[in-house]
Amino acid sequence: MTVLSGKCLCGQVRISVRGEPLRVGICHCTDCRQESGSAFTFYGIWPAGQFEHSGETGAFQGRHFCTGCGSRLFSADDREAEIKLGILSEAPTPLVPSYELWVKRREPWLRPVEGAKQYDEDRK
Repeated sequence: MTVLSGKCLCGQVRISVRGEPLRVGICHCTDCRQESGSAFTFYGIWPAGQFEHSGETGAFQGRHFCTGCGSRLFSADDREAEIKLGILSEAPTPLVPSYELWVKRREPWLRPVEGAKQYDEDRK
């Protein structure tokens, strides 16, 4: 079984996910842009039982971050865990987005991900 691991910038928080993600995407919505400080968020979603983390995190509206360095890390509930894929130790990651959300807010200099389904807003 595939295991991917990662950590925050300071190393205080560590995460791991087992198996294949349910889906991998990119989001260009205002919330993701503001939360990431970038033009989009690249994330993967796993069943909650395949996700583990250690270390102290803070949370804002369900989005967890490292209280030491501020790295944005994950969101999780009892069903699914959404992992910010930029925190994975393996770079580049072997994961490829299968969809993009909120493409109406995508920067004009960014091209669509080849083969990924494009959604003007959220997935329907």
